[in-house]
Amino acid sequence: MSRFLKPASIGLAVALTCFGINARAHGDEDHHAAAPADTLTGEVVDLACYMAHDGKGKDHKQCAKQCIQKGLPVGLLTESGEIYLAVGENHKKANDMLLKDAANTITVVGKVSEKSGTKMITIHEVMKK
Repeated sequence: MSRFLKPASIGLAVALTCFGINARAHGDEDHHAAAPADTLTGEVVDLACYMAHDGKGKDHKQCAKQCIQKGLPVGLLTESGEIYLAVGENHKKANDMLLKDAANTITVVGKVSEKSGTKMITIHEVMKK
């Protein structure tokens, strides 16, 4: 066997090196550093129950808490019926920050984005209504 690396081995080494550098750069850098500018008010809902069977409101509070605690997606349902996927800053789950407010109406400050019909709020701060 040759003491030199074969072209396929070199390609794999280069790919792994590049991936490692990119993963570190993405993890260490806050590419969402712009100041939050959007305020949104809505009911905290667990999206699994809301989407499957319109689970919302005070009658659904206990179930919503359980689903949010399990890590299912959480969102905000506005008074006008719009639904926003809620995430924390730096791509973290919003579940822990919204669990205690399940089925309650709250106001959050963050950054709203929309793509392919899906709306999302990246939450910077949670305020009560």
